[in-house]
Amino acid sequence: MKHINNYTKIIIGIVVFFTFSCADDILDKDPVSSFSGSGFYKTSSDAQAGVYGIYDAVQSTFRVNFAYWGEGRADAVATNASGDPLVLQQNTLTQNISSASWNNLYQTISRANYAIKYIPEVFQTESEFSLQLIAQARALRALSYFYAVRIWGDVPLITEPYESINQDFFIQKTGKELVLDQIVDDLIFAADNCRNDYTGNNTRILFTKGAANALLTHVYMWKKQYAEAVEAAEKVVDNPLYSLVPITNWSTIFNSGYTNESIFEVGYNEIQTNALRGLYALGSDSNYFPSVSFRNSFEDGDLRKDLIYDVTNANPRKIWKFFGRGFNDESSDPSSNNIVLFRLADIMLLKAEAHNKLNNPDEAIKLLNLIRKRANIPELTELQAITLYGDLESAILHERLIELSFEGHRWFDLVRTGRAISVMNPINGLSAEGNLVWPISEDALNTNPNLIQNEFYR
Repeated sequence: MKHINNYTKIIIGIVVFFTFSCADDILDKDPVSSFSGSGFYKTSSDAQAGVYGIYDAVQSTFRVNFAYWGEGRADAVATNASGDPLVLQQNTLTQNISSASWNNLYQTISRANYAIKYIPEVFQTESEFSLQLIAQARALRALSYFYAVRIWGDVPLITEPYESINQDFFIQKTGKELVLDQIVDDLIFAADNCRNDYTGNNTRILFTKGAANALLTHVYMWKKQYAEAVEAAEKVVDNPLYSLVPITNWSTIFNSGYTNESIFEVGYNEIQTNALRGLYALGSDSNYFPSVSFRNSFEDGDLRKDLIYDVTNANPRKIWKFFGRGFNDESSDPSSNNIVLFRLADIMLLKAEAHNKLNNPDEAIKLLNLIRKRANIPELTELQAITLYGDLESAILHERLIELSFEGHRWFDLVRTGRAISVMNPINGLSAEGNLVWPISEDALNTNPNLIQNEFYR
């Protein structure tokens, strides 16, 4: 039987508490709340359960949307499905699509805000245990806000739990740069105070110092603070907990989980499941299959190709990266596989990209070639990278396209590097900078009169 994550065992005991005390949408909160966080947070066990409740919300957030948000609008996937997959591929977003809802992100933020406020009151004196619990809560809040900023741009910044009728329930949007500043503050605290590791597999599914620094690397790259990105990435790359998995075991990163390459996974099991099968693995019935441009992007001899999709089919409709080569179970049952949000290859390639931006091409090439060598494709010189891909940055981004395919990074890479319009315009006509964000959902607009729809969608 698949490993049952420790935090899921405690979720059962607190799910009712959170169902009634934390609104599904923090902006859809009844103006009078009878909930008192201090009424729940009494013991150290309560504090730990409260943090595990945040992970529970994260499971709900990413079970489908990690792919809708990170892949659905990008060039590596194609679809025959209706609903969000088709809308995202055609770039016909409206405020009524499911991926326009931020409810789960703000539920996660709400739970984190309660934990951050009340955990210090549980412990009479500050301790390593109390600090690492707060650090996990702040890291999970940062993760949620980072997705929110990348998806909607300016968003409401809420850092206190709703507990009083005197609080303002109709929060306006905060500028994305201020939200990013809060994210960085949370992650610096998390990197200082999270544990380096936990017992057993928990090291891969709870926020550690390595996970905080991995997320911080992504944030610094989004902010174009390349020196800071290199510094954060080095703390991950130099961490002995992490190493590249040999290509012979590459598929285990996704279909088994908990490998040495993994930095942070969202943990699932037979009870708390995700939509990986429906997203990628149901052949002609799945939401996504590899686009023609993606299939044509591989260099000769790349050993990852038939580990990613069914190369035996002239028109492949199955991505088996997450289930193993030859996966042929057409069941529509949900998946219990973990979703890997951050892994070492991802951070190494971001570090390579940052080094290139800082005019350190030798360091960038060295990191790029470590990933290429594992895939059995020739190592490159800077001149060869330029000859093949136009410039070194393009070579690195191409490697991210292949190595991290369908893991929820491609759309954000295109936006972050200013390439989304040039890549997607021939595919679906994307042409306006304002169209790079999602519309705010109709539900959020109806609930909060102080919210203004993103300009492109007004």
